[in-house]
Amino acid sequence: MDRTGAREVTVGVLAALVTVTALTLAISACTDDPSGEGAAGTAAPTATPAELAASGGAATVDNSGAQAFAQPANGLDADEQRAFVVGNNFFNDNWVTAPASTTARDGLGPLFNAQSCSSCHFKDGRAQPPSVESPEERGLLLRLSVAGTDEHGGPAPHPAYGGQLQDRAINGVAPEGTIAISSSEVRGAFDDGTPYTLSAPEYAVADAAYGALSADTMISPRIAPPVFGVGLLEAVPERTVRELADAQARAGEGISGRPNLVWSPATESMELGRFGWKANQASVEDQTAGAFLGDVGITSRLHPDQDCTFAQLDCRAAPGGGEPEVTDEKLDRVVFYTRTLAVPTRRDVGGTATDRGEALFGELGCSACHVAELRTGDSDVEVLSNQTIRPYTDLLLHDMGPALADGRPDGDAGGTEWRTAPLWGIGLTDEVNGHTRFLHDGRARNLTEAILWHGGEAQGSVDGFLALPREERDDLIAFLDSL
Repeated sequence: MDRTGAREVTVGVLAALVTVTALTLAISACTDDPSGEGAAGTAAPTATPAELAASGGAATVDNSGAQAFAQPANGLDADEQRAFVVGNNFFNDNWVTAPASTTARDGLGPLFNAQSCSSCHFKDGRAQPPSVESPEERGLLLRLSVAGTDEHGGPAPHPAYGGQLQDRAINGVAPEGTIAISSSEVRGAFDDGTPYTLSAPEYAVADAAYGALSADTMISPRIAPPVFGVGLLEAVPERTVRELADAQARAGEGISGRPNLVWSPATESMELGRFGWKANQASVEDQTAGAFLGDVGITSRLHPDQDCTFAQLDCRAAPGGGEPEVTDEKLDRVVFYTRTLAVPTRRDVGGTATDRGEALFGELGCSACHVAELRTGDSDVEVLSNQTIRPYTDLLLHDMGPALADGRPDGDAGGTEWRTAPLWGIGLTDEVNGHTRFLHDGRARNLTEAILWHGGEAQGSVDGFLALPREERDDLIAFLDSL
C-alpha cells in the first residue's frame, strides 16, 4: 500500500488531535480567571516544573509504581480517610450469590459481567480485551441497542438482552452469550517508509441464549477505563466545558467538540455528560450505580429494579440480596472512594525528549481537544476544590471518523463520536496494569497505534504525525509516556 492509501485506512490521532494556534491561544487566555469558577486552557507558560508535574493539583501523589492509580488524594481529613478505606474495600471485594451468610455482599447477578468493581478496573486502572493468551480478561463488554431511544433520549435497549451483554450468570440462569472477536490486519507506512500494522477487531455475540439477535442490533464494545481523577473532572464547572465548545466553533478550523446531555437518575434531570466513552454519564454517582447494576447485577437507590428482560424468566425468578442490594451507605462510600483517588505525578518534566514531544503535541494540533489545563470549581471535598489540573481532555464529543465508528448513537453522541479521553497517567499503564492497550475497545497495542487509529476531526494531525521523522515520533511518544 502506498502512503496515500495508508492514510485512507489509518486516520486519526489520539481522540481528536486537531486544532490551530489561534484556538490554543484563545483557550489559554482563560487560564488566568481569578474567579475560581473553572478556567480552562493549555498549560500556562509561567508554570513551574513542579506545577506542571502536579497533574491533579493538590490531589496529586508522587507515585509511579504498581499502585500509582490507587492512592488517596492528599489532604483528606480523618473522616474522609475512613470513608476512602471503606469504599476501597467495597470496590475490591467480590459479591456473592443470594441468599448467603455474607449478607453485606450478597445479591450477585442473576446476570453479570464481573463480581467486583476491581475485576474490570484492576488497581483502579485500564482493562485490556480478552485474547487467546488471556481469555479470562473481564474488562471488555458489549453495549446493545436497537433503533429508537428510551424515555430519556438514551439508546433503546434490546428487547430480549437489554442494554448490555452479560456473559456470566449465577447457577440456574443462562448467561446471555459470549463475546466473539475476530480481527483483520490494516497495513500502512509512515512517510519515511517505516511500515506499521494495525489490528482491526470485529465483534459479534456467540451462544445467544435468549434468541438470535436481529441484524439491526447495534453492538458497541467498551473497555473499562482508569477511574482515578474522576472527582476532579466532576468538579470542572459546566460553564468551562461549554466555553471550550464555543471557542472551537468560533475558530472554524474543523474542530467541533460538543457536550452530551444525558439523563441523570441521581438528579432526575438532563445533565452534562462527563464520563463513559461517549460521555453518557453525568456524575461519578450515576456511573457507579449504573456499573453496579449492569456489570455486577447489584440494585441500588438509583436502579432499584433487577436488570432482567421479559424474555429472561429464570433471571426474573432468581432470589435477590435485598431491596436495594447495595445500601445507600455502601454506594456512597464507593462513590467517595473513586472521587478521591489521586492523580499520579507527571514524570520527566523538562527532559529534552519530552519537551520536544510536548512542542510537537501543540504543533500537530493535539491540544485543541486534549486540552492540557482546566480548573475545578467548588466541591464538597476540599482537596478537589479550585484546583488547576492537567488532564488533557475537553470532556467534549468529537467526530473520530469511520475507522473508530460503532454506528450506535448514545444520547446526543452520534455513531462516529467519542469523548476526548483524558491522558493523565497514560504512561503508567504498563507499570500498573501490565499492558499497553488503548482506545475504547483496547484495539491499539501501543500509543503509536492509538494515534494512527483516529480520524474525522483528527485527519490533519495524523497526516502531520505520518510525516514526522522517527526521532520526532519517538519524542512525541516520550511526552505522552511522561503524562
